Amino acid sequence: MTQRIGLLFCCRTRGLRCPPLFLLGVTCHAVVRCSLLPGLEGSARLWHLSSNVSHHELGFCETEAKLALSLDFWTLSSENLKAVLPVDPVKENYVRKVKNCIFSIAFPTPFKSRVRLVAVSKEVLEDILDLDLSVSETDDFIQLVSGEKIVFGSIPLAHRYGGHQFGIWAGQLGDGRAHLLGIYMNRQGEKWELQLKGSGKTPYSRNGDGRAVLRSSVREFLCSEAMHSLGIPTSRAASLVVSDDEVWRDQFYNGNIVKERGAIVLRVAKSWFRIGSLEILAHYGELDLLRTLLDFIIREHFPSVKVTEPNRYVDFFSIVVSKTAQLIALWMSVGFAHGVCNTDNFSLLSITIDYGPFGFMEAYNPDFVPNTSDDERRYKIGNQANVGMFNLNKLLQALNPLLDPRQKQLAAQILEGYPVLYYTRFRDLFKAKLGLLGERKGDDDLIAFLLHLMEKTEADFTMTFRQLSEITQSQLEELNIPQQFWALKMISEHKLFPAWVSQYLLRLKSNMNDSDSERRKRMTSLSSPARSSASFPEAFCSGESRLLLTYSFLG
Repeated sequence: MTQRIGLLFCCRTRGLRCPPLFLLGVTCHAVVRCSLLPGLEGSARLWHLSSNVSHHELGFCETEAKLALSLDFWTLSSENLKAVLPVDPVKENYVRKVKNCIFSIAFPTPFKSRVRLVAVSKEVLEDILDLDLSVSETDDFIQLVSGEKIVFGSIPLAHRYGGHQFGIWAGQLGDGRAHLLGIYMNRQGEKWELQLKGSGKTPYSRNGDGRAVLRSSVREFLCSEAMHSLGIPTSRAASLVVSDDEVWRDQFYNGNIVKERGAIVLRVAKSWFRIGSLEILAHYGELDLLRTLLDFIIREHFPSVKVTEPNRYVDFFSIVVSKTAQLIALWMSVGFAHGVCNTDNFSLLSITIDYGPFGFMEAYNPDFVPNTSDDERRYKIGNQANVGMFNLNKLLQALNPLLDPRQKQLAAQILEGYPVLYYTRFRDLFKAKLGLLGERKGDDDLIAFLLHLMEKTEADFTMTFRQLSEITQSQLEELNIPQQFWALKMISEHKLFPAWVSQYLLRLKSNMNDSDSERRKRMTSLSSPARSSASFPEAFCSGESRLLLTYSFLG
């Protein structure tokens, strides 16, 4: 129930009423081998030998990582990127067309007014960045996450990319208000890229001011952490700061410009490369650079693909197609609408990034659109799978110059298989939401039938499935829906509800070695259907979201 509250809070921020404290959390330690120590590129080097177990008994040198209590020995590095990927030779920070590079060096622009910490994620700080929560209370931390201070080893970069926006090629886009601070390798040996969003102008700012406002920043912080807790691949949010700097925005695109406060989110991801990262290189014929970037991405993030393999780009494409289908099915399973599914917002690692306008569907409606500027409803929730296909086709077009005729044919066949991959994953997720075990003819119809009833009665999407996990079979058999199951009661008013219940109860009886109590226990133990899949073991790492949000001055 805790995660549901957090999700509702994330969804309903138009009339923002923030509690003084939103705290869910525990602290954990990690044990790592000494073999991780050499060559840590950007790391907190604070280690001590564990006194609990003999190293000789374990057979290797084991240490317990100690969380850093300050930023004094905590470093980042951009060398892994700069050593392979070319950087714009122009060092001045002004808006321009950039070619023949992947990054431009661009330093954040500090706020002019006072800066205060709004929120930190305890989980991200401790489990990803090896920082004790107390570090967030220091001036050094505030200066780092607001762009005022650059830590040792960091050379801030802005990424050059293009993309198709609302189906039309938009040319050069890039990090117009974001700065990649560097890569951090944590005590698990994981590399994470740290990026400030809202930190000032870059060569890719176009007509923008390089800033983000508190309203949208709160939404991104909350949603990225909520999505992670739902078991959905996503970028993470480490911190959120707000200033008194004036930022002017036309919130509803109606010509009414209002003054808001500037804010910056420190967000982290394994990579920020996206489909548009490759599109811009193919569009301008920078094929050698396209090959260099692809090989780098494969080597760093696709370990199952051999970079020396002639078919590596086809293998890479196959993985992206499969994982993108899986990601969008996961979005649908929790009623999440991205809102801006442009190719520049689709990660090559198939994680959810760039939380602009987004929303969680409340009343079930396939036409739900969270983006008020999407007049054509291109990115409505019911069209996300089709948009995924469109974006993957643009990725294939970017790869085509590097493929021979046979490879092009193979890649086209892979793309043709996307609908089956998506629908298979979608069906499995919704079967889990209904508590169904095994495969039975008619499962697809059962799911579609319920969604139809939900659409006609405008039933709450999330609570319908939650209440199905709580109601007993005997209550359903009697069509006796207690008032507490208000979403189901709404659906029960439809004349076809008894027919669906009959089919559903018959299907539940086919669950082998299952009981009603086991069915309800299984369904209620899942905070989302994503947690039922062995494909996402990370979903089991934390039973509840571990966030610390303090809103002491938003009024």
